Amino acid sequence: MFSKACQYAIRATLFIAQRSLEGERVRLKTIAKAIDSPEAFTAKILQQLARNKIIHSIKGPSGGFEIADHDLDTIRLIKIVEAMDGDQVFDGCGLGLKQCNAAKPCPVHNKFKIIREELKNMLVTTNIRELATDLSVGSTVLRM
Repeated sequence: MFSKACQYAIRATLFIAQRSLEGERVRLKTIAKAIDSPEAFTAKILQQLARNKIIHSIKGPSGGFEIADHDLDTIRLIKIVEAMDGDQVFDGCGLGLKQCNAAKPCPVHNKFKIIREELKNMLVTTNIRELATDLSVGSTVLRM
């Protein structure tokens, strides 16, 4: 459903958020290893996230990536998805057809519409703090 870049962006944001909860900044190499992503690809993703003000990049010897504590409550998953994939996941045809719409629906149009609406609702209502907290207490994982 999400592009590979978007999946890695969500993972990276959650890893940075978890570390930010602990008062730590994290470096590119640590993030790439933690989310099992190539370093160069991770760097591009982090640049995109920083451009969209989802994460903060701090330069220098004690630099790295972080998310301000107050931002953990306001950043929703939808912001990451829109930054990486735009809104096509909410508008596109479930079968990839170009002309699928309510007037000329594809075979899965009506069922897929319900799933898209539920997905969007979840992305809009889920903040980064709650997911990072789940990681911190060990009830969820980023790597298997």
